[in-house]
Amino acid sequence: MLTASRPRAANKRATNVSLPEDLLAEAKALQINVSQAAEAGVAQAITRARSELWLAENQEAIESSNAYAEKYGLPLAKYRLF
Repeated sequence: MLTASRPRAANKRATNVSLPEDLLAEAKALQINVSQAAEAGVAQAITRARSELWLAENQEAIESSNAYAEKYGLPLAKYRLF
């Protein structure tokens, strides 16, 4: 499983990416490595999509847990120091 925080493998694969000309020109003027920036952006998108998928898959359990806490309170609330 590849995550945004996990180091990337050395093997890379070339791909074509289409970018607006003005965006590419500004990136080059600012000496931004477009490949690295694209890789970071894709890694962030993967992390976000996995998070959204996890939330969707676990929505029922989350709602059930929240309903329990609303009805009965937190199970260990009497031990909280705050």
